[in-house]
Amino acid sequence: MTSLIRLSSPATKESWEIPILFESADLLAINKPPRLLLSPDRLDARRPSLTQLLRAELTRGPAWVRERGLTYLANVHRLDFETSGVLLLAKSRPVLIAMADQFGSEAPVQTYLALAHGNGAQPVFDVDIRIAPHATKPGVFRADPRTGKQCSTHFEVLEQFRDCALLRCWPKPGRPHQIRIHLQCRHQPVVGDALYGGQPLLLSHLKPGYRLKPGRTEHPLIARAALHAEKLEFGPPGAAAPVTITAPWPHDLVVAVKYLRRLSTPGGTPPAAEPAETPEET
Repeated sequence: MTSLIRLSSPATKESWEIPILFESADLLAINKPPRLLLSPDRLDARRPSLTQLLRAELTRGPAWVRERGLTYLANVHRLDFETSGVLLLAKSRPVLIAMADQFGSEAPVQTYLALAHGNGAQPVFDVDIRIAPHATKPGVFRADPRTGKQCSTHFEVLEQFRDCALLRCWPKPGRPHQIRIHLQCRHQPVVGDALYGGQPLLLSHLKPGYRLKPGRTEHPLIARAALHAEKLEFGPPGAAAPVTITAPWPHDLVVAVKYLRRLSTPGGTPPAAEPAETPEET
C-alpha cells in the first residue's frame, strides 16, 4: 500500500511528498511538512492548505485514496503553519469526535522539539502561564494571567549551544502557539519565530570569518520557527493498547543542529575561519 501522499497546488506551483507514519482502520498519521497551512487562510483564500488539498484528492481519487477506500479525512488536532511533525487524521466523523474528546481531556501526550534562543537555562523547567487570543491581532496569542486559558509546558534541555538550546517540550493541553508563547515569556523565543521575537539562525553568526560570495544572498539555516512535533502517544478508539507515533527530524532541523554542534558549542574556542560554504546561498 502506498506510504506517501503526494499533493500539489497548481495555483502556487508547490508540491509535497508527505510520509504516512501510522495507519489503522480508523486513523492515519502523517509527517506534516513545515510551512503548509492546516486550514484555509481566511485572509488569503489562494494560499494552499492541507485540508483543502486532501479534500480535492478525495474527490479526484488517486491510487493512495482508492486502495484505502477513503471518503473522509479530517485532522484530529492542530499544528501551526511553520511546525512540522506528527499530525493525526480521522477517517470518519465519529472517529474524529471520539479523538477530539481525547485531546480535550489532555489524555494524548504530545512531544515537541524546539530550538530556542538563550543559554544558562536549568536542565529541566516548567512554565505555567495562561494564554489568550490577542485583542487586536488576529491569529496571534499572548500571555494573559487574568482571562487566558490555563496551560503548562514542561521543558528539558537536550543540548546547550553558545546562544541557543535544543529543547524537548511537553505542552498540556496543547493550546495554539502555547510552546512559542511560554518560551517568549522566559525571554527564550523559538529560533526563527518572528511572530514572538525569535531571530533567524545564520551561518554568518556562527562561523568566524564567514564570507558571502558577491551577488549572493544569505538564507537562514532554518527558514521558519524551529518547532517539530516529534511524538504522539494516544489510545485509539476501541484499542487495547496505546499507540506511539514518531516523526523523523525534518531536513532543515538536522542541518541547523549539525552546524550548531560544529560551530557553537558552549564554552569552547570558536573554530578557525574556513572558506565560505554555500548551502544557504542563492
